[in-house]
Amino acid sequence: MIPRASLLARLLLWEPGKVEASGREGRFQGRHVKQIRFAGVGSFVPKNTVSNERIAQAIPGWPAERIEEKLGIHERRFLWEFDERTGKAIPPPDDARLYPACNVDMCEVALREALAMGGVAPGELDAVFVVTCSPDQVSFNHDAMAVHQRLGCRQDTFALVIDDGCGGTPYVIDLARRMLEGGTFKTIAVVASSFTSPYLNREVFTSELELASGKKLSGILSMYVFGDGASAVVLRAAEADGSPSGLVASLAGNAHDQLVIHRAGGALNLPFQGRTQPADHAFIVDGLRVARSYPVFMRRCLEEVTGGDPAVLAQVKRFYFHQPNRRLMDRFIQDQGLAPEKVACHVDRYGNTSAAGMMTLLAEDLRQGVVRLGSGDLVLVAAVGANVHYGAQLVRL
Repeated sequence: MIPRASLLARLLLWEPGKVEASGREGRFQGRHVKQIRFAGVGSFVPKNTVSNERIAQAIPGWPAERIEEKLGIHERRFLWEFDERTGKAIPPPDDARLYPACNVDMCEVALREALAMGGVAPGELDAVFVVTCSPDQVSFNHDAMAVHQRLGCRQDTFALVIDDGCGGTPYVIDLARRMLEGGTFKTIAVVASSFTSPYLNREVFTSELELASGKKLSGILSMYVFGDGASAVVLRAAEADGSPSGLVASLAGNAHDQLVIHRAGGALNLPFQGRTQPADHAFIVDGLRVARSYPVFMRRCLEEVTGGDPAVLAQVKRFYFHQPNRRLMDRFIQDQGLAPEKVACHVDRYGNTSAAGMMTLLAEDLRQGVVRLGSGDLVLVAAVGANVHYGAQLVRL
């Protein structure tokens, strides 16, 4: 646990170059460190809205009214179109010249906006991490390498895809923070994306998968919940200069619980082996496990990143949480006693955009002037997802 007195004093005095901690994994240690700032944030969300009526017609299971009632989602955004009669995604024609039209395109748009906001040239990036579980191509870091090439990054700039879900962004931000603290890296981009629309397929997402426990699940919930989008944050390290901006506290952690199942694509589930079934190609969310685990790990994030001090939590101007669905979000906010107006949320309009959600929310707030870079506004980012990565950051913008 971070000592309450030292963390609160750091917040009150705005001393971004120093923080004390317990020495547990995932936090700043009690020593002078580099000042690590959010230099720029960007996002992309498709304009194409998909109503509950359309998605329920394409993927039958729940009526539109039940989707709204149970999830609090009334529409989501898809990059690709689909035919609700056949329940299949419609890939854009190869010669359509559409942009953005794929995951790499969305990531590029988001990262270019983040770079422009921060006044950072692509050649200054020391690493580009693309956090996604829905890349255009699954092998050889394809999507990160494509973004690297399009931006004209240096040859020695690392380009890696990190296969992760909803908790991946703060998890990887903490990884980047540790790299920046070491002094070898100065500027790192973390890009996150969700590309759901190409997966839409009635047979795949309505087929059931039987677990070892005998429980049967289908992927209909995933198609009702998820939407497309990308976001990016550029992190920069500098010597502490007394300004208010910088990471105050950061953590990342692992647990082990199968919240989402996606079996296809690996060496053990290749189609020609005869071992796969349609449901293996779906992202299958275990809704009950998510509902049970989300508040547990999110509460852990809040307690650990604030040192468990209500006075620290009270100073936060804006919260950027992972949004599994609106109902779970609202319940967690109420249970934690947080002011709803301080918690950014768009899952009811965009759907769950997985790892992209938190920075998309922050990018929108920055555009609208709700918070400002260089202002010293204190914000908190927290997320948990997949099987299980979780992480959080307390940041003075």
